[in-house]
Amino acid sequence: MGLGDFIKKQFIDILQWNEDGDGVLAWRFPMQDMEIQNGGSLTVRESQMAVFVNEGKVADVFGAGTYKLTTQTLPVLTYLKNWDKLFQSPFKSDVYFFSTRLQMGRKWGTQQPVTIRDKDFGMVRLRAFGIYSYKLVDPKKFFTEISGTRETYTVEDLEQQLRNLVIATMTGLLGSSEVPFLDMAANQMLLGEKLKEAMLPVFDRYGLLLDNFAVENVSLPEELQKAIDTRISMGMMGDMNKYTQYQMANSIPLAAQNEGGLAGLGAGLAAGLGVGQMMAGSMGQAINGLNAAPAGAAAPAAPAAPAAAADDPTAKLAKLKGLLDQGLITQADYDTAKAEVIKKMLG
Repeated sequence: MGLGDFIKKQFIDILQWNEDGDGVLAWRFPMQDMEIQNGGSLTVRESQMAVFVNEGKVADVFGAGTYKLTTQTLPVLTYLKNWDKLFQSPFKSDVYFFSTRLQMGRKWGTQQPVTIRDKDFGMVRLRAFGIYSYKLVDPKKFFTEISGTRETYTVEDLEQQLRNLVIATMTGLLGSSEVPFLDMAANQMLLGEKLKEAMLPVFDRYGLLLDNFAVENVSLPEELQKAIDTRISMGMMGDMNKYTQYQMANSIPLAAQNEGGLAGLGAGLAAGLGVGQMMAGSMGQAINGLNAAPAGAAAPAAPAAPAAAADDPTAKLAKLKGLLDQGLITQADYDTAKAEVIKKMLG
């Protein structure tokens, strides 16, 4: 090498990484034909780590701080390169910086429904999604398993792989846990903690630490969800008599807002209440008849036309009077409905 070529040769005195923006996990310092000057400095900022790679092998890992690059600070590299003890000549080695900042708000979700066996509903296909956060804690593992010799490696590059790991772990855990879907949906925080516990070793394999994992939603296919909603509604009805009374009580203020007010509602309430009471009365008579009848005797025949009693004006008036006595309608409403019933009786 001539004197001119030697003078033109570039040396690196300072190695550092000024992160321009978010999203980069690993960045290779641009070496090209440059060499690191003996006595040069390495600056590693907080939330960073640096790795020296020699001939494809990780030689040294540096945490936050400023280092003068001498034989004392690079003992492993010195051993690999067989440099002399005076360390008088420049050297070349690939230098990678890694971001150890917390990567927050990363989203996960099932692209396709996951099929599991549920003790309440049999085989079900559920979906789930949520968020998680992690950080890089072991750059040597990350370099070996993930990033390699790429110039840059971003959060987005890692996203798909982590998402697949999350879904695979979640599917295995849910498939073997035998936890009913209803319990999963009601305890999403506990489910998230269980999933985090199962995925900690998976992240650790790649030099990552799973900081937080949250399940925001667990859902079933629409048709199965409708069936569950119907089942819940039926369970909420409970006693049908109380349910009917509740419906009637709610209908009165609503009817008062409609044209005709309670006057138009009177006959409808009487008829509805009459049908409900007739059904209860018929069931009571049937039970009493069975209790009173001798063994082998035929059960009494049901009324031929129960609807006819509901159309009896006398019965309607009696029902209206009952509503008035119970305070469900006012005297004015009773008088108006009564007049309509009498008018129909007289033709």
